[in-house]
Amino acid sequence: MGMIGFSVLAQSGNAEVIKTEKEIIQNAKSMGDPSVATYSMYKLIALEGANSTYKDSLTYIYFSSRKYGSCFLMANEVLKRDPKNQAILELKAISLESLGAIDKSLEAYTELFALSNNNYHGYSLAKLQLAMKQIDEAYATINKVEGLNDSGKYKVTFNINQSHTQQVELLAAIPYLKGLIEELLEKPAEAKLNYIKALKIQPGFVIAQEKLDLLN
Repeated sequence: MGMIGFSVLAQSGNAEVIKTEKEIIQNAKSMGDPSVATYSMYKLIALEGANSTYKDSLTYIYFSSRKYGSCFLMANEVLKRDPKNQAILELKAISLESLGAIDKSLEAYTELFALSNNNYHGYSLAKLQLAMKQIDEAYATINKVEGLNDSGKYKVTFNINQSHTQQVELLAAIPYLKGLIEELLEKPAEAKLNYIKALKIQPGFVIAQEKLDLLN
């Protein structure tokens, strides 16, 4: 009876601590204090165990804070429990790319694209395949991406020079990337048509125009 009573008291005590930590997290978020929220989330994970959903929340906090190493590690923790979690897998892929681990990011995007069939994920995969000199694989991927529906929510940032960037619609970035790959495959006529296509979708696409001018 004494042991049962102790267990009930312990569970009650844990419930109160969990409730308090969740309130702290909400207050920390409203005040824009991720360090306090992070500390409380770790306490909740310790109380709730390996399957705590606060591992997901920590992954997002690390990503938004650009702590890509910690984001990658926490994403792996979440994926042990939920290996097909596309949102977390995307954060893992982006974090690895940001850390310069292109080969590992490519692996993550390959897995993600197979799950999502999303054109942005496919575009990102083709871009990394191109960076890794996997030209034929990149061409096969970008051809598949062309036939996918577009959500309209994605934009891609391109560096125009050392001080300026340009936001480009994904639908324009896809043929531009295909053109780059086709140039490497010694298909200049096809590349030219894709640069023209990119410019029709987004007039003023600076680097697509530069590529087209070089082929004219």
